[in-house]
Amino acid sequence: MYGEHFKLNEPPFRLSPDPQFLYASRQHARARAYMDSIMWLTDGFVVITGEIGSGKTTLIQSFISDLPEDVALAHVAQTQVSPVEFLQAILVEFGFRPFQMQKAELLDTLNTHLIELYASGKKVLLIIDEAQNLSPKVLEELRLLSGVETQKEKVLRIILAGQPELKDKLDSPNLEQLAQRVRLRFHLGPLNREETREYIRHRLAVAGAAERELFTEDTFPLIYRQTRGTPRLVNTLCDTAMLCAFADDRDAVDTAEIEAALTELQWHEHPPLVSARKRPALSAVDDGRDDTGSFALSRLRILHQDRQVATRELQDGRIIIGRTPDNELQLQSRFVSRHHAQILTRDGESVLEDLNSTNGVYLEGNRLKRRRLRHGDRIQIGEHTLVYEDLRDSDSADPADEDEDLLAEHELEVDPEDDTSLPRTAEGSGD
Repeated sequence: MYGEHFKLNEPPFRLSPDPQFLYASRQHARARAYMDSIMWLTDGFVVITGEIGSGKTTLIQSFISDLPEDVALAHVAQTQVSPVEFLQAILVEFGFRPFQMQKAELLDTLNTHLIELYASGKKVLLIIDEAQNLSPKVLEELRLLSGVETQKEKVLRIILAGQPELKDKLDSPNLEQLAQRVRLRFHLGPLNREETREYIRHRLAVAGAAERELFTEDTFPLIYRQTRGTPRLVNTLCDTAMLCAFADDRDAVDTAEIEAALTELQWHEHPPLVSARKRPALSAVDDGRDDTGSFALSRLRILHQDRQVATRELQDGRIIIGRTPDNELQLQSRFVSRHHAQILTRDGESVLEDLNSTNGVYLEGNRLKRRRLRHGDRIQIGEHTLVYEDLRDSDSADPADEDEDLLAEHELEVDPEDDTSLPRTAEGSGD
């Protein structure tokens, strides 16, 4: 729509994976090197994990487009299947019509075909995308398939790509034999600030912008703060901003167009992270005052398995809750997503929002997407409980007294990595 206006050959921020738009960040380049290595590794798996929207599928498409002619490829992306359906899917990729075959016939046909391909000089490669959805039974079937060999070497090369819970699944005790076959692992994280800037410029250049600066320099920090360097979110925001600039007959995208795009996308409740004061993850108990000496209007008490481990005062702005240290509130558990949820506080009121986490956010057993927090709410995230307290409520206990009572009651040190007792509503692996 806006391509002609900006003199572009094609849309630069399409969400569909296109190998020519792949930006080779340091992480993406390393992941690609691991995938390339599968061509000479014949005795193990390569596993690539990454958050939703981190660019895994685009990386895979780029890798596939560069495969030499002597590679016989089966690329499976539908992974919520039974063992029989999984074997059928592989054979379909190799040109068979196996839908009337029983399992024994499927295995015999596939094994024979793999040996024939190898004998003809082909390198056989199986790529499984969204591999975190594979059931343990299918993964065991995959392990058995990987054992097909000649007198000299294994026949099948395998790349597994998926969301971070794939790592947890492979590390489970019942899949130990499969995990031992993994030779290389790499996790694809978000882009950093500078990479986000170069990613945008790269996609614009590929689309035909050449050296023209279609985004002003002051837009890049704002884009990074709103997307955290996740490529899919960057694409969505930048594409919408270019539409806004086109509608306003502007020759370039500035911060006003980014703000307009945020409103169009209903991201207007996501202010820049600098508006939320950066504080240590799971900070020590304090007296309820903010850095200026005034009292906070609300706070969170953080409990792990019913034992308080910290409190967090809520000031105006946004805090991100997640597993990794880059969050304002870090909950160290594999059942918590990298960026699990956020709390937006304005004028003493706080709204909690799930950031598409794997294991969800719960209140009284019900999964939440978004909620205006009320005094006494007990929010469940993995094995952690966040108790919201409106300090203006006359029924609230004195913060210092309550903290002393709780800490006296629970003198044992809490290990956040201890996952032996988990809430049934959040069972599973975090991303």
